[in-house]
Amino acid sequence: MTSPISTPIHAPAKSTGRYAKLPQLAGRSYIPLGLFARLPLAMMIVGTLTLVTAVSSSYAIGGFAAGAVGVGSAIGAPTLGFLADKLGQRRVLLASAVLNALAVAAVVLLTYLAGTFDTGHTIVVLASALLAGATSPQVGPMSRVRWMALSKRLPAAERAPLVDTALSLEGTADEITFVLGPALVGVLASLVAPWLPLALAAVMTVVLVSLFAVHPTEKAVLAHRAPGSVNGDTPAPSETISWLRVSIPVAAMLCMGMFFGASQTAISAFMGVFASVDQTGLIYAVMGFSSAFTALSVAYWPSSISHPVRWVAMSALMVLGTAGLLLAGSVPMMVGMLLLLGLPVGPTMVTIFSIGGIVAPARWMGTVMTALASGIVAGTAIGSAIAGSVAQTSGYHDALLVPVVAAGLLFVLGSVTALVLRKR
Repeated sequence: MTSPISTPIHAPAKSTGRYAKLPQLAGRSYIPLGLFARLPLAMMIVGTLTLVTAVSSSYAIGGFAAGAVGVGSAIGAPTLGFLADKLGQRRVLLASAVLNALAVAAVVLLTYLAGTFDTGHTIVVLASALLAGATSPQVGPMSRVRWMALSKRLPAAERAPLVDTALSLEGTADEITFVLGPALVGVLASLVAPWLPLALAAVMTVVLVSLFAVHPTEKAVLAHRAPGSVNGDTPAPSETISWLRVSIPVAAMLCMGMFFGASQTAISAFMGVFASVDQTGLIYAVMGFSSAFTALSVAYWPSSISHPVRWVAMSALMVLGTAGLLLAGSVPMMVGMLLLLGLPVGPTMVTIFSIGGIVAPARWMGTVMTALASGIVAGTAIGSAIAGSVAQTSGYHDALLVPVVAAGLLFVLGSVTALVLRKR
């Protein structure tokens, strides 16, 4: 039986839908495997927050531990992407899966061994959390790299629609896992024990990430083991990377993360006034559902609408939608506003990832994709910190201005990108 990599690619039948082409190209098991293999990362930050807070009885220590996971991921992701570009995804994913499972196990054990959580024990727990974040396998970004590599096997006219479709699916997968992950943590921690979500995440990492690492689609990605070579033997074409062009989508993902972090924190403050802070996750998830829906729709948008135009238009709608949150004076009204706000969020993320793929040479694709993902993580931490400080001193209404500013910065960066790509 031939694998989807070794089988020659032919143009699918006209009756085949855009999303139906993806399993034809990558194999039927690839999409569900890629979805569930990224779930442990979505569980890790909230799982660490829940565990450390429950054991230490300190929201501050729990928050620092969760922040350490985020900082570690932001630092480690581009490093893993760079290594994957040089050594191949299989080696890097297998190694990071094992190291991450060990680091997560260390977080659980050290948390329970800390006892009184004095300064020394707290530092040790935070260090293990930082290591857990830094070794987190970057399934989402590396899956995007695989789709871009697989698209090269199609006729030129079919590549751009295939990439748009695949990245739309990837964006939706991210949305689903980052809604499902925290929900799963909450259920397991409340019904069984606070250590169980992290223990389950470690087991899932070893099993699912390893399966993702050895999936045949990995062979489509060119592994540059030495300068000027592919897989250590065949000379590669001369490729240069403009870090200035790449820095724009990376900065945009930083702003996107700020938007997410600030929105969630400001909504938490809002719920503290109008309902219960415990319901923040449920309310915030509304935006994730509408965002996931429109992310899937990007595959069907006409190709005449260029990526920069999409970015500018969708980010402008994000500014308007975020400003609309300032008008909410009740929980039902906030839910409605979040539902509308989510509509442009998914397409904006898909578009920025697409532009990242446009400006990055193939041999640097893993580095760029993981840098984009780490930008979201770092931005989320920054946005949460700024909005939390504003909410503490001035209330939820002023805190809601922070995501408005973040969306405005996205609009500015989209306009700059339109100029840069036009010159190119």
